[in-house]
Amino acid sequence: MTAAASPPEVLRAPLVVEFPFTRSLGPVQSAFLTGLRERVVLGVRTTDGKVMVPPVEYDPVTAEEIRELVEVGATGTVTTWAWNGDPRPQQPLATPFAWVLVRLDGADTAILHALDAPGPEAVHTGMRVRVRWAAERSGAITDIACFEPDGTGTPERQAHPHDGRFADTVTGIVAEARLDYTYSPGRAQTAYINALAERRTVGERCPSCHKVYVPPRGACPTCGVATTEQVEVGPAGTVTTFCIVNIKAKNLDIEVPYVYAHIALDGADLALHGRIGGIPYDQVRMGLRVEPVWTEGGRHPDHYRPTGEPDADYDAYKELI
Repeated sequence: MTAAASPPEVLRAPLVVEFPFTRSLGPVQSAFLTGLRERVVLGVRTTDGKVMVPPVEYDPVTAEEIRELVEVGATGTVTTWAWNGDPRPQQPLATPFAWVLVRLDGADTAILHALDAPGPEAVHTGMRVRVRWAAERSGAITDIACFEPDGTGTPERQAHPHDGRFADTVTGIVAEARLDYTYSPGRAQTAYINALAERRTVGERCPSCHKVYVPPRGACPTCGVATTEQVEVGPAGTVTTFCIVNIKAKNLDIEVPYVYAHIALDGADLALHGRIGGIPYDQVRMGLRVEPVWTEGGRHPDHYRPTGEPDADYDAYKELI
């Protein structure tokens, strides 16, 4: 008896998704962040007299624009908290700390930040805390390094008006959004990726509707049944639709403008996307016949180029647009 071959190991790899978002600031947020740089905490008074910290630009009840800035205290009271025993990179503190909601003196709402405390036993709702300012400040929420316990018992102060005027105001910020996780493509896409490393494109056929999906998903999205029959498609295909990219992406060494297209490989019933090269960007068109171009040691096509064949008839790919 011959032993059955073991299935290939499902791939796993760390994946980081980053999106640095640049935004301009209105007068309220500009004053708030500039104030932090100057060690001043500002809030905004709503139409019903409540003071919101951090400030917002529109009243959450009436949706009216609000501009009445007020200064609140740098001390406050913990309203609720949760212990973080395993800080992640780029969090406010490198050692274990508490996430706390703090209602600053003079405010009616709470601000979320870190509390530097020796352990969870040192934290409780109602405890008094104060801002620990960062040594170097630039006009960002990180200008508050964290909160720390305040044992002075200073009486609560009232909010008082502030004109929001500072020299060299902060007018824009870059918000760094980042997600770190381990990604597994699953059985079907592992086979697809392994085949690409051999310069082959493999999809899977639905046993019910007989459509061939590339990249495979492990199940037919139309019929909802599992797919296991592998089908090699391509290598040539047809451009079904495309877009011209005019903005250069960070860390992508491709000169603009260039074209990304949906490409229906021969034998596939789902279009995949790829970059079109070997032709001026303004000559790319629907129906263009293309083939993959591989680089030395590449595990996937670098781009697709024209095959020189006549364009495909629209009726041949209209269902794949």
